[in-house]
Amino acid sequence: MSDAPASEATRDYSDTLFLPKTDFPMRAGLPKQEPGWIRSWTDLDLYHALRKESAGREKFILHDGPPYANGHIHIGTALNKILKDFVVRSHQMLGYDANYVPGWDCHGLPIEWKVEENFRAEGRSKDAIPVNEFRRECREFAQKWLAVQKAEFQRLGVVGDFDDPYLTMSYPAEAGIARELMKFATSDQLYRGSKPVMWSVVERTALAEAEVEYHDYQSDTVLVAFKIANIDTKAINALRDGPSEPGTEEDEKVLTDLLEARVVIWTTTPWTLPGNRAISYGPGISYGVYEVTAAPAENWAKPGDRFLLADSLAEEVFKEARVEAYERRDDVPTSVLAGVTAHHPLAGRGYEFTVPLLPGDHVTDDAGTGFVHTAPGHGVEDFEVWMENKRDLEAAGIDPTIPYTVGADGKYTKDAPGFEGLSVITDEGKKGEANKAVIDALTEAGALIGRGRLKHQYPHSWRSKKPVIFRNTPQWFIAMDKDLGDGSTLRSRALNAIDRTQFVPASGQNRLRGMIEHRPDWVVSRQRAWGVPITVFVNKNTGEILKDEAVNARIGAAFEAEGADAWFEEGAAARFLGEAYDPAVWEKVDDILDVWFDSGSTHAFCLEQRPDLKWPADVYLEGSDQHRGWFHSSLLESCGTRGRAPYDAVITHGFTMAEDGRKMSKSLGNTIAPQNIIDQYGADILRLWVASQDYTDDQRIGKEILKGVADAYRKLRNSIRWMLGTLAHDSGETPGFATMPELERLMLHRLAVLDGEVREAYRRYDYGHVAHTLMNFANVELSAFYFDIRKDALYCDAPSSPRRHAALFTVRTLFDALVTWLAPLLPFTMEESWAARGHERSINFALFATIDPAWRDDALAEKWEKVRRVRRVVTGALEVERREKRIRGSLEAHPVVTIADPALLAVVEGVDFADVVITSAVTLVAGEPDPAAFALPEVPGVSAAVHHAEGTRCARSWRYTSDVGSDPRYPDLSARDAAAMAEIDGAAAA
Repeated sequence: MSDAPASEATRDYSDTLFLPKTDFPMRAGLPKQEPGWIRSWTDLDLYHALRKESAGREKFILHDGPPYANGHIHIGTALNKILKDFVVRSHQMLGYDANYVPGWDCHGLPIEWKVEENFRAEGRSKDAIPVNEFRRECREFAQKWLAVQKAEFQRLGVVGDFDDPYLTMSYPAEAGIARELMKFATSDQLYRGSKPVMWSVVERTALAEAEVEYHDYQSDTVLVAFKIANIDTKAINALRDGPSEPGTEEDEKVLTDLLEARVVIWTTTPWTLPGNRAISYGPGISYGVYEVTAAPAENWAKPGDRFLLADSLAEEVFKEARVEAYERRDDVPTSVLAGVTAHHPLAGRGYEFTVPLLPGDHVTDDAGTGFVHTAPGHGVEDFEVWMENKRDLEAAGIDPTIPYTVGADGKYTKDAPGFEGLSVITDEGKKGEANKAVIDALTEAGALIGRGRLKHQYPHSWRSKKPVIFRNTPQWFIAMDKDLGDGSTLRSRALNAIDRTQFVPASGQNRLRGMIEHRPDWVVSRQRAWGVPITVFVNKNTGEILKDEAVNARIGAAFEAEGADAWFEEGAAARFLGEAYDPAVWEKVDDILDVWFDSGSTHAFCLEQRPDLKWPADVYLEGSDQHRGWFHSSLLESCGTRGRAPYDAVITHGFTMAEDGRKMSKSLGNTIAPQNIIDQYGADILRLWVASQDYTDDQRIGKEILKGVADAYRKLRNSIRWMLGTLAHDSGETPGFATMPELERLMLHRLAVLDGEVREAYRRYDYGHVAHTLMNFANVELSAFYFDIRKDALYCDAPSSPRRHAALFTVRTLFDALVTWLAPLLPFTMEESWAARGHERSINFALFATIDPAWRDDALAEKWEKVRRVRRVVTGALEVERREKRIRGSLEAHPVVTIADPALLAVVEGVDFADVVITSAVTLVAGEPDPAAFALPEVPGVSAAVHHAEGTRCARSWRYTSDVGSDPRYPDLSARDAAAMAEIDGAAAA
């Protein structure tokens, strides 16, 4: 049998090409494949294995903001957890020990409300159930959803200590929260006071701002006239220029007119009028006395009536009061108003006190009357104005006590004479009889001059979706402005801490600062059952808070062993007080701590107590709403007990909107559940969507957007698949960098540049930059440029070809870099890719690929940028020829490229340009561009005319050359391919 090769006319050369070979599938099948990787990570005990692997490294800690354990995760929760996983994974691969401990908020109204709903569905009343039995129900409810959410977070690819998370309802956590609260009590920052708070009648509790949302609501509006009772000497002197100066006739007229006038207020809450104790005016507003000159006979405001109004609002007021004509009689300086008192509009019905006029910066002349009805028990600004003037009120003989006109049940108390027992808001959250009763009483008293209705945004509980009210209640507060013994206050400490914190985005700093600058004292009490109690005792006679370290220690130890339920057990007061104090004298407070205090204390019982963590955390990451939530409460809690923030950096993300930019809503049918995305596409597609967003702003998601993300993923996967297939032929050689072809050195230069860029982007939490940069690199610089050019050499060059070995080394290096850089973002796909490459250890143990900084060559990159500009002209011309079906592929082409710039021509002549443009030949010509040839406006001075390649097509590489048949052993091959075949056949024969 002859040793000669088979007849070249019949030989199939396809099996002699080094074509890509891989089992890595083109179709990812992520929904089915990803659970397998999760199981493998579980079998590895990946979390603890990483801790062992990272022992001795510098710690990097992202502290988890606790979600509520009360339902399935939604798309916003998924975004949040995926971003956190990006932070942790990227810092682990940057060389840190990035330990992530997930946490859950298990107390508070959301969970308690769900349990109450279940009871109501069974026809049972919460009040009839022993408190600790009810608390056990809440604990079981939270535990159930905690398990559900834990599985859902892990399905997203999140790696953390899910076997030992922190839970605010764990016994050590409840003990830690109570100890933090007792620190505030011991340092005199905690006090019991009275203040109007947002109150949910339906839920029977005070609400924090973060627990309130605004919805449309139709309110009754009234214009109410207060009769002037008195003008004291201050007001008279203000007109007369001094106590000894006689008044002018005009001054006397103003005083007479003023005494006959009535002050008009406008309000959307008529039910608060029994709580009225003052009228506020704006110091910078122009006021006047107006007289009605014409009105319908049946009108409430009648001819001859005089009213005190802001000048800019008089027309609108009289229009609403149905007044047909009026005239302005006098100017009334605001200096005069300071000495005016009025009768309560319900005088003669149990409201026999005068109402002072008080200056208030919150009063404007944008709407209303220029005067604001002030009920200090029903509004924050009302309360502040009243308290600012407390001393002056007492000096004037006015009782500054704020009445409790509305009880916890939403009904009037005895402090609202004539209305006791009427509902403002019912137990079902509906409008009660209060408004109508007050309006009727005002009408009977002749104090009503106008009424109407207004649809506007009004606060509602975010849980029950029912309207809330402002009501004065005894609550527990943490003081913002109390001197803490070193000249600082909680407010000043918090502001200083904000200045020392990094914010991403930077705008978060001003947002949080503004909230801290203007916030009132922190209301930390809630009138609920499920949570950590306010563990203090109060002297029933003096109101003094008990400060005894032995008592506090007993409370902490009991909570550590039994949980906060111990506080509600029978005999708890005597148990904790011990023999030194009498339970008959010391009241055990049973209010529950605001859940924001719970979560604000997580740094204390988690970061400080766990040896695998550290305090302060490197970063907190949550939604932008947490400037008023967890960031805020954590800052205040830590500054009040430790003097600084519990974090070094704060990252915020926006909200997830529907594809059309609208808020997601079940009623609109535009919600997208992360579970559905995972079932259809896989978690890595959801993660790639997160990575491709500017998370610092609101994001959009929808079917079309997800299709686009999936398409981008497929392109990336195909690039990885091609590299894996090509590397099946890699023998692992490392050629010398200096001897490599320029194209390979260019790619290694790009890796050196990208290495610094990617690492820095990860350090500054800019995942969008990482994703877009690497996707663009893979698609444009690799698939459409380097891989395209080098396929010929990789497939066809001889096994020993230095060019082929340089390309294999480069592809190998590109693969290692790209896959490790993308692993924090797409852990499932990169784990699959890593395993397909033959790595036995999980990519989770890898660090980012090591890139030699010496590979950077900016001069080479500048040269090749010029080459690529000319290449764009040629590829454009080739595309036209293909589209017109004059050629089937670029190897059939022989472009003639005309270049006007001699320097640019020299650069292009310095490379194998036919290789670069993937044609069989190319001719470079100096001179002005051919007007009939193809050109691009953005590449001036260059044109390309495409001709058909001359020569014979090589049966193996399909290139047209003049040397086909030069080796008689392979008559239909080019010289290059014949030499490659000789080496291949020789190796086979050996």
